[in-house]
Amino acid sequence: MSGTIYMLNEELWFPPVSETHDSGILAIGGDLSTERLLLAYNSGIFPWFEDGEPITWWAPEWRMVLFPQDFKPSKSMRNILNRNLFQVTFNQNFKEIISNCQSVKREGQNGTWITDDMIAAYCKLHDLGIAKSVEVWQNDELVGGLYGIDLGHVFCGESMFSKVSNASKVAFVHLVEYLKANDYLLLDGQVYNEHLESLGCVEIEREDFMTILKHRNQ
Repeated sequence: MSGTIYMLNEELWFPPVSETHDSGILAIGGDLSTERLLLAYNSGIFPWFEDGEPITWWAPEWRMVLFPQDFKPSKSMRNILNRNLFQVTFNQNFKEIISNCQSVKREGQNGTWITDDMIAAYCKLHDLGIAKSVEVWQNDELVGGLYGIDLGHVFCGESMFSKVSNASKVAFVHLVEYLKANDYLLLDGQVYNEHLESLGCVEIEREDFMTILKHRNQ
């Protein structure tokens, strides 16, 4: 095993991601202040930990991403969209979206990594226009959605939920179409899972991710 897991204190600082431990963990500790979260995301780092654990900061060697311009919805997904089963909005109910991401149970998962402190921190980022949400409605009821951090050229997806079949996929497709239309370079899904793979996400090396992250549209 190589790399180091750093212990953070009050100082607003992160080590370079090249020093990340093989586990994908770069650092432990610090806080969830707006300033630290912004520094983290702009440095290729994200928090991921469970309630009762110390704040843990990750920068894994492989990053699960989607290149928006390469995205093509499946035939079945296009059929769902064409049937207009859902209504989709942006940034209308951020707190309700993140709260549902915390509470809605997922197959194969015992609990959630979205703590109450994280909800408070990301709601502050939403108030600043940095954390954004996509809401999916059916018969005026919120049935799915997602949220993430908008860096202007990269969107860092955090979590999604569905209360009815395909609702989170509809949110995902609408987000990607927005990213396409506004020339975003990347949708960051952070770490591999089968659901993201089924949506077209692929793994790229950390160095390639950092190259794209550091690229700012002129």
